[in-house]
Amino acid sequence: MTDPNAKAHNRLTKISDFLTGNKTATTIPWDPDCTKFPNRKDVPRREDAPVGAAWVWGTEDYLGRINLLTPTRVSAASREIRSGDIVPLNLPLDVPNVPAFEREPFKHEIKILGKNVAYDDKYQLNTQSGTQWDGFRHIAHFPSETFYNGTKGKDIEGNTKEDKNKCGIHHWAEHGIAGRGVLIDYWSYAKDRGIVYDPYDYYTISFAELQACGKAQGIDIRPASQGGDIQIGDILFIRSGFVSTYHSSSPDVRAAAALRPHRSGKDDGQRWAGIKQEEAIIDWLHDCYFAGVAGDAPSFEAWPSQEEYMLHEYILALWGMPLGELFDLEKLSKTCKEKGRWTFFVTSAPDHCEGGVSSHGNALAIF
Repeated sequence: MTDPNAKAHNRLTKISDFLTGNKTATTIPWDPDCTKFPNRKDVPRREDAPVGAAWVWGTEDYLGRINLLTPTRVSAASREIRSGDIVPLNLPLDVPNVPAFEREPFKHEIKILGKNVAYDDKYQLNTQSGTQWDGFRHIAHFPSETFYNGTKGKDIEGNTKEDKNKCGIHHWAEHGIAGRGVLIDYWSYAKDRGIVYDPYDYYTISFAELQACGKAQGIDIRPASQGGDIQIGDILFIRSGFVSTYHSSSPDVRAAAALRPHRSGKDDGQRWAGIKQEEAIIDWLHDCYFAGVAGDAPSFEAWPSQEEYMLHEYILALWGMPLGELFDLEKLSKTCKEKGRWTFFVTSAPDHCEGGVSSHGNALAIF
């Protein structure tokens, strides 16, 4: 039976939309071209979804928040291109030279086709070892052991065409990623204000700190729906200092940090600065309706989480939002400072690997 309160609410929403010219997302599956989306606490939940899930784009959807990158939004974002300056956002494939979390280092081999006249080369790598997008097959919602939109471990480990189709990174590749990027340069903000921390150790960056950093840059990091500057479909980048510290550290220091013992749980020997696990951060990341989020740290969020959850579970499994790590934001920070602006056009071409878990960043910022 239809809930009379919901029916009345939908009627009022339609009247409001008519008067304001908005288009509000109400009924699942949502239309990506909607101009208003509900806050986290108001998102309708499918009966087959875990509590907190925003599986709102249809039962066969494997794009998640990439759906927000509509032609209208991408076209609007292209107005960020003014000078034509290009800033690559990718570390060299062999950086970090010793990857964290027990991942394999990059290997490069020259293949001789014809001595002195023709050559190929061969790569061997873990897509999670350097600049990366975590795909929706990377981390599940742990309590339900469910990946985005109902995908299960057996689907990821399976070999059939149907198995490989579920949440494979190839869906992102077929769509592409392009939109307006926003940089929050917390590392520069912290240094300017005497906030001392080591990106190679556990340190949490709260929403309040990010908000203060944004204010110092001249950005209100709240969503536009709440009076802020963040637009639906923006792609967020947070610089927390890992890459800067990597370049200023000796090879021995880098290796020692990366080789700390890795184990599940709050006492993991791998320890990195990142975004704090807190309700304010969760609400903000959700309600801004970012098309993707990324940082320069190995884990984006502070590691290891001292809560009973990881932000990865929300971002990837519950919301279907691309999560980038180890992006090179050094030149981006410098360029933003020089130009006095913290928004730009950004593109990324995910690897086209059917059934793939993750992808290189393959990203560019254009000013």
